Amino acid sequence: MKAMPRSNFLGPLMNGTVRVRTNALDTAILGLHIRGMLKMKTAIGIVMFLLALGPGAYAETQKEPPVEPTHKQKVISLLKSIETGSTIPLGYINPSKYIQHNIGAADGLAGFSALLKQLPPDSAKVHTVRAFQDGEYVFTHTSYNFFGPKIGFDIFRFENGKIVEHWDNLQATAKPNPSGHTMIDGTTQIKDLNRTKANKALGKAFVEDILMNGKMDKLAGYFDGDNYIQHNPLIPDRLSGLRKALDEWRRQGIIMKYHTIHKVLGEGNFVLVVSEGYLAGKHDAFYDLFRVANGKIAEHWDVIEEIPAKKTWKNNNGKF
Repeated sequence: MKAMPRSNFLGPLMNGTVRVRTNALDTAILGLHIRGMLKMKTAIGIVMFLLALGPGAYAETQKEPPVEPTHKQKVISLLKSIETGSTIPLGYINPSKYIQHNIGAADGLAGFSALLKQLPPDSAKVHTVRAFQDGEYVFTHTSYNFFGPKIGFDIFRFENGKIVEHWDNLQATAKPNPSGHTMIDGTTQIKDLNRTKANKALGKAFVEDILMNGKMDKLAGYFDGDNYIQHNPLIPDRLSGLRKALDEWRRQGIIMKYHTIHKVLGEGNFVLVVSEGYLAGKHDAFYDLFRVANGKIAEHWDVIEEIPAKKTWKNNNGKF
């Protein structure tokens, strides 16, 4: 190969050929920058377009799976549907397994629906004041207008996220008791979750010792001195008020005797004891809700409902 003359070798540097090549590279780089800026402007344009359409348009692009309601939320919605007529909460019930223990209603979802149809139009009112969960059970304390003003406790059992069983106890709403408390006002805050087991044991022991076996010598041990808030419509506050009421009943020949505990449910400082027995000679279901503070009974609500003769029952599942 013939060697290039030195002058020809240096020529490109002198005549601008290398500079031309450098300009071509700059042009390519500039093109990349322009394309990047166009992409950025496009992205910004999309965002501005979505913002101009409003938050709903952006939300449509960011949809997340719906959050499953908690067991408590399902129960509160179902109870409220008695008032609103909404059919959506009925989907929280397993229609093939639903067991009804309200003996005034036929079994199953059809029985529940038939009972609601008997209500006078626009008469039902539902205000759930307290809701608790103990495992697969949810229990509530509710003010109703349900064939008249009533206070009620409801218990629902869940399986695989669906309601499969229901119990309740209802009593006509009474006037405030001698201490001015209603059947449903008072403390609602749930706390001391780590003491649930101990508090359930305390509530059960109180019912067994005092209400089933009449061991009145143990009564004071369940309370903090004379401190005690009472919501039973006939009994005033304080332990001394409870003693006085029970003594008065005894003098009048009114006997209250529990004979069976069917359920003990609790969450934190609240315990519900479901029992069966007799009051003034009538066969009754007793639902007693206790609030416990520092290992002592501090507050009490109850609902007492007479159990009618079996021949009048609309299902065979029993009250308990």
